[in-house]
Amino acid sequence: MNIQFFFEGARITLTERTRLKGFLLRLLKRKGKKNPTLRYIFCTDDYLLGINQSFLNHDDYTDIITFDLSENPEDLEGEIYISADRIKENARNLGVTLKRELHRVIFHGALHLCGYKDKTPVDKEKMTREEDKCLKAYFLTVPRGTRK
Repeated sequence: MNIQFFFEGARITLTERTRLKGFLLRLLKRKGKKNPTLRYIFCTDDYLLGINQSFLNHDDYTDIITFDLSENPEDLEGEIYISADRIKENARNLGVTLKRELHRVIFHGALHLCGYKDKTPVDKEKMTREEDKCLKAYFLTVPRGTRK
């Protein structure tokens, strides 16, 4: 079980990484995923646009691209590329905090690897509902060592 965070020119702060890793591992376990190996790569718009063009033949900016690299259905291996530039702009446009939007997209990528889709209105609604559950659970959970 391994979750790693990498920063490719992205100017973004990700705090409480150990807590986030634990939350993601519990989420994946609840969704039936074993032995997860995830790499989150936070990057710039241009970096992600290059990936979008090279691997998906899309010529537009996006906030996230998720690759399922699993070789068998029992294990989970994935790479999740997140544009810090898009996250910042989306947070401004949506009127939410950068921290909330960042975590929404982090959870979004993990949910994609669990089989959630977002291409149809029905699928998008299910994805949004799961993201909201994750956000609520993550931000309402009191980190260890902070209880009085």
